[in-house]
Amino acid sequence: MNPKTFKPKHFLWQFEDGVATVTLNRPDRMNPLTFESYAELRDTFRALVYLPEVKAVIMAGAGGNFSSGGDVHEIIGPLVKMDMPDLLKFTRMTGDLVKAMRGCPQPIIAAVDGISVGAGAIISMASDLRLATKDARTAFLFNRVGLAGCDMGACAILPRIIGQGRASELLFTGRTMSADEGERWGFFNRIVAKNKLMAEAKELAARLAAGPTFANGMTKNQLNMEWDMSLDAAIEAEAQAQAICMQTKDFERAYHAFVAKQKPVFEGD
Repeated sequence: MNPKTFKPKHFLWQFEDGVATVTLNRPDRMNPLTFESYAELRDTFRALVYLPEVKAVIMAGAGGNFSSGGDVHEIIGPLVKMDMPDLLKFTRMTGDLVKAMRGCPQPIIAAVDGISVGAGAIISMASDLRLATKDARTAFLFNRVGLAGCDMGACAILPRIIGQGRASELLFTGRTMSADEGERWGFFNRIVAKNKLMAEAKELAARLAAGPTFANGMTKNQLNMEWDMSLDAAIEAEAQAQAICMQTKDFERAYHAFVAKQKPVFEGD
């Protein structure tokens, strides 16, 4: 996969100055996901592991909405006719998208406007940072369609972001979380003006892309790995990660820049 020439079939892709922007682009239906778009997104995030030239990723939706989740006609309808092996194949595939998002070293910024529900809420949740407009409406609505709230890692990830009690409420009821609630609870990093959402996301992505990207990948890896570590194990893992980073050229560049009273220019090596 070449990020400069990549042309996905089921979403828009833009790559500029180390930042990739993935835009879900079915605005007439509020950007729902299909079997094919799930799979292509999963494969794209898996490929990012081997693309160090991509230094940060923005996830967005076209037309004033983030995503309405799984397409009612193209996913929900076929699911009610499937047997258990095919259903499990599907649920494992959607879970693999979250694994791929968490597994790629690049920080992912979700730029959330309008509707962000079901799998759309999961994609936002699985990102590393989340910006939202006042119009953002987030719902983990699986309960409202007769399903468990434990979908695509929600019971593992959401409580770590907003706390067990708040996550329980959203997952048991499927109710909508407003943008203000999301910011107050720590789900959204901040709320921005609607007409500045993408500009703010790009500014943040550019800042991350200009940073020590090898070290940022280490940070993301440790944030993932330390969920189920003891404190002693986590401290040892961080000692090893930091020692590795101390061998990078970016660490040396930062030192020389500090001595020269200059701003370091990181190159990710």
